[in-house]
Order: sequence, then structure tokens, then C-alpha cells
Amino acid sequence: MREERPRELRPPREPRRRVRERQWPAYVFLSPWMIGAGVLTLVPMAVSLYLSFTDYNLLEPPHWVGLRNYTEMLTEDPRYWRSVGTTLLYVVVAVPLKLALALGAAMLLKNLGQGRAFYRSAFYAPSLLGASMSIALVWRALFNDGGSVSHVLGWVGIDTGGWVGDPDLAVFAVVLLSVWQFGAPMVIFLAGLQQISPDLYEAAELDGAGRWRRFVSITVPMLSPVVFFNLVLEMIQSFQVFTPAFAISSGDGGPADSINFYTLYLYERGFSASHMGYAAAMAWLLLIAIAAITAVLFRTSRSWVFYADEEGR
Repeated sequence: MREERPRELRPPREPRRRVRERQWPAYVFLSPWMIGAGVLTLVPMAVSLYLSFTDYNLLEPPHWVGLRNYTEMLTEDPRYWRSVGTTLLYVVVAVPLKLALALGAAMLLKNLGQGRAFYRSAFYAPSLLGASMSIALVWRALFNDGGSVSHVLGWVGIDTGGWVGDPDLAVFAVVLLSVWQFGAPMVIFLAGLQQISPDLYEAAELDGAGRWRRFVSITVPMLSPVVFFNLVLEMIQSFQVFTPAFAISSGDGGPADSINFYTLYLYERGFSASHMGYAAAMAWLLLIAIAAITAVLFRTSRSWVFYADEEGR
């Protein structure tokens, strides 16, 4: 005869009424955030989604047009596709350069003895100031025809003229402004570097590993979660760049639409041309694109992001 196993004694399930009574204080404290998220985020998103299917000029009531805004955008608007290409170029160039500079500065600060706090604050300051309109206008003056950059390059025999007025160089002026603001990812990289055990570097050095081998085999794998975090944040921010392009191009995306980024063109169609329905459709396509790229990054991260507390990663 089979022996009957003793039944596991489980604690009695708490009545739902008592559970709700214990949970209501949490909902009370969360209610300001929930109301703010609904009123300031969810409701505007729903309204913008509705407007994306309408012809709306900000003065007259919206008129339902279905998918016309989307079809016009994808098939009849060459400036839209130029803005997409310009934005992609900016993201592909600016994000890797910014992360590389931030990682390099973080590694220098990690090995710095005295003055680390001062240099960390000095390197972080551009991240606080760089997004302002005043800094963008100063940047425009530096890279304009006859500005300081053209003079300095002229002294070393490189005659580029004003970058702002050159369709081939204007976008790189905006890229340099973004790269200059490497302070925020640098601080995150520095925090990640300080979490790597020095014992790993000592053991590798005893085995004869040089600096480059220690960087590739220890620093990069151990820092990969931080690299992934910074990559996702910087990618999302780069797709939404607006202020530098608006200030440097005087709001028209020139010269020859060379810095007419996606958000700048969205602003132009929505507020300058009063096609708010078209601008809402552009905003939703941008949201979908960012969500898709972010999902791809999360999916591919399984093959190159390694976590010390998880096996098989």
C-alpha cells in the first residue's frame, strides 16, 4: 500500500475585505501621483492620439480624416524623410562618441587621487547648462562664420569656414554640443567602476594581462549593465533633441534642412504651419520608433550584458 504523505498545512487565506482595508492607505498616498499621471500624461496622450487622425489647425474644431496624416507623412512628404535621416545620423554619431568620452573621463577620475570631487563637478556642469537656449546660442556664435572655431582651425591650416552655414558640417556642430554634455553618463560610469572589485584586476595583472586586456576582459563585461543603462537613456534623449537645433538653425532647420531634426520639423508643422493633427501623427510615430528600438536593445542585451549575480549571462 502507498503511504499517504501528510498534507501541507497552509495558513488560512486572509479575507479580501481585510486585505483591501490594509491596502487603502497605500492608495491614498499614491493618489497624487496617480491623478497627476492621468491628468498630465494619459489624458494628453489620448487626446494627441485622437488628433493624429484629424485635420486640426488650433483655431477650428478638429475634422476627422482617418489615416490621411500618416499616409501623407510616409508617402508624400520628402522633408519628413530628410528629418528622419538627419536624426538617425545624429543618434548614430553622437551617442557612441558621448558614451566613449564619458567612460574615458570616468576611468581617469577613478584613478585620480586628489581633486576627484572638483573634476567630477566640473565635468558634470555642462550637463546642467548645455540644454539651455543661452548655451546653444553661444555655441552658434562659436561655430558661425568668423567665430572662434573657424579662427582656431584656420591657425592650424584647416579652413572650414562657419560650420553653422555649411550643410555638410552643421549637424556636427550639434553633435559636438551633445558630446560636450557627457557629465551625466560619466557620473553613472564612475559609480559602476567603483563597484568592480580590485581583486579582479590584481589577479589579471599577476597572470600577465596588460591594460588593454584588463579593460576588455574585466572592465567591459563588469560594466556592461551600466553601459546598457546609459545607452538606452542617451538613445531616447537623442531622438528627442530640439533646443540646440532650434537655436543654431534659428528655428528653420537650415541650412538646406541639414539640422532639421525630427522634433524640430514636428514643431514647425504643429505651430508654424498650424497642422497640429499632422504633428500629433509625427509624435506617435516617434513614440513607436523609440519603443521599437528600445525593445530591440533589451532583446539583444541578453547576448552582451552580463550580471555578476546571475549565472549563464
